[in-house]
Amino acid sequence: GTVSAQAALPPEATLYKNPQCGCCDEYARHLEKLGVDVTIIDDVELGDIKQQAGVPYGLGSCHTIEIGEYWVEGHLPMEAVKALFEQQPKIDGIGLAGMPIGTPGMPGPQDGPYDVYAFTD
Repeated sequence: GTVSAQAALPPEATLYKNPQCGCCDEYARHLEKLGVDVTIIDDVELGDIKQQAGVPYGLGSCHTIEIGEYWVEGHLPMEAVKALFEQQPKIDGIGLAGMPIGTPGMPGPQDGPYDVYAFTD
């Protein structure tokens, strides 16, 4: 039979976000649709978490997710998250700076390719 790409995703994730941010909750729902159980932690000290994750300075977004062995920063397309676990590169995480329109949790049409970056601590 066929193996679903979803099998590659870990069963749980923790999403750290600014308490005022609503689009982060929306992003969590996208992960949950893929079968990931997401714990949301409201934390105003996101800088400490991003530093711990190794997110490059200036490339942060409104939320940081710990999923499996990796960190996911920002509104990454689900395809990028799936690819991370299918390929399992030797990195600490991937990110998408800012809050681009058209990404999961950010409504609107995509206005160009997303600049996904990888990082290691």
